[in-house]
Amino acid sequence: MKKRHSVIAAAALGIATSAMVTQALATSATDLAHLHAGQPSRTPIGWQQFCVDNPDDCRTPRSAATVMRLDDKSWSELLAVNLAFNKAIEPVTDQDQFGVIENWDYAKTGKGDCEDYVLEKRRELIKRGWPLSALLITVVIDKEGGGHAVLTVVTDRGEFVLDNQTDKVLPWSKSGLTFIRRQSPENQNVWQDLGRFLGRPDVVTAAIKAAR
Repeated sequence: MKKRHSVIAAAALGIATSAMVTQALATSATDLAHLHAGQPSRTPIGWQQFCVDNPDDCRTPRSAATVMRLDDKSWSELLAVNLAFNKAIEPVTDQDQFGVIENWDYAKTGKGDCEDYVLEKRRELIKRGWPLSALLITVVIDKEGGGHAVLTVVTDRGEFVLDNQTDKVLPWSKSGLTFIRRQSPENQNVWQDLGRFLGRPDVVTAAIKAAR
């Protein structure tokens, strides 16, 4: 735990200047800012298993959805947390580490796959005061066509993605990911369909034109 905190503290130093924040927010302003969830979706087996193993982390009352105000401080936190855990956790599949296909949990061994990165980043941001409703575990298809999980962060400047495959914190629409389903902001144990939203600028531009 001390090693992880020291990595986070080190990563936070000098990561984001005001100019970087301004540039990132300006970029996101031209995007379709938010994903729009549809019907309830099947709950991932991995989340069900995580809740059996970590029941206290799944006992959260239903509450109104709250987004996070994005400013210099919160943007720096996003960058720092994403980078810190990307560096601190050694990537390894659940099959290689535990002999099973899926095992959602915190990276207690210092190793893990995409869901473990997501859970650690989510827990750290909650410790820093971020609302649970703004931190949504999201199932996607990555750029290589494989199943993947990321943390979607809902802010007043749009939605951003924390991904162990990149140290950049990108707007969802520039991530290159295909979004499948994610947690509901009102209830983390309810999952919602995302209709295979494509996080690519060309697709977003086409969607905006079609809506006009």
